[in-house]
Amino acid sequence: MRVAVTGSSGKLGSATVERLRADGHEVVGFDRDGMPGAGFVRVDLTDYGQVLDSLLGVTARHDGLDAVVHLAAIPVNGLVPDAATFHNNVTVTFNVLHAALRAGIRTVVMASSITAMGFPFDEPPPYLPVDEDVTLANNTYGLGKVVEEALAAQLVRWYPGLGITALRFTNVVAPGEYDTFEGASDPAYRRSLLFSYVDARDGAAAVALSLDRPEPGLRVLSIAAPDTGSAIPTAVLVAMHFPDAPVHGTLGEFETLVSIDRAREQIGYAPTHLWRDEYRRE
Repeated sequence: MRVAVTGSSGKLGSATVERLRADGHEVVGFDRDGMPGAGFVRVDLTDYGQVLDSLLGVTARHDGLDAVVHLAAIPVNGLVPDAATFHNNVTVTFNVLHAALRAGIRTVVMASSITAMGFPFDEPPPYLPVDEDVTLANNTYGLGKVVEEALAAQLVRWYPGLGITALRFTNVVAPGEYDTFEGASDPAYRRSLLFSYVDARDGAAAVALSLDRPEPGLRVLSIAAPDTGSAIPTAVLVAMHFPDAPVHGTLGEFETLVSIDRAREQIGYAPTHLWRDEYRRE
């Protein structure tokens, strides 16, 4: 396929571009930062006109697209004022989704977030492992993701052939960043993330699998590593930090508290990059 990737210069975006090209897709990156060339176009995604024009075609770059992967965003609260985070991210997502529809594109993969599930989890989750049925926002970044998912749910009603996959990524870790796991023996390490993480390469694989297995309508899938980012057994972490949260099923020794069962079932997601292996290499 010929695929546009917004946010192509970011951590997850660059890993996604690399994976899609390795899979044989033709990829055009859209971002505000990057070196213009055969595989990249500098686009202000807050400008709907630029977004629509870019999806319809760019001279010497492409003359039409089969799919869009939307990863561009201000990635966390605190980089700009809170309201600016919400306004930017929701506007950009609307622009991309609506322009894709006008351009006749019917396969979209977009980045949602663990923040749509309650991060930073000062309020205990209603149950563990938490799954896609939980939608709670505790900051403006998370609120934006909830709004973006709701927007996508309405757009797939308008266009019955449209398929949007919203991937709720947890904290993305790139190769070379695993030295941060020095704190893994601290009982509070990654507590705000329910002790979760995901390697950028596994996140990119989830995008690729979503494109390979498109489905009409909206599907929301959580994307995390299969284990926690902690050296402490999962059951001990739950007892320490979330003693009143009901536990569904039996927890493996270091099993993730962000359920990835639906991603396994629906797109064949099988993450392979685990912090214990990567930390030893670095």
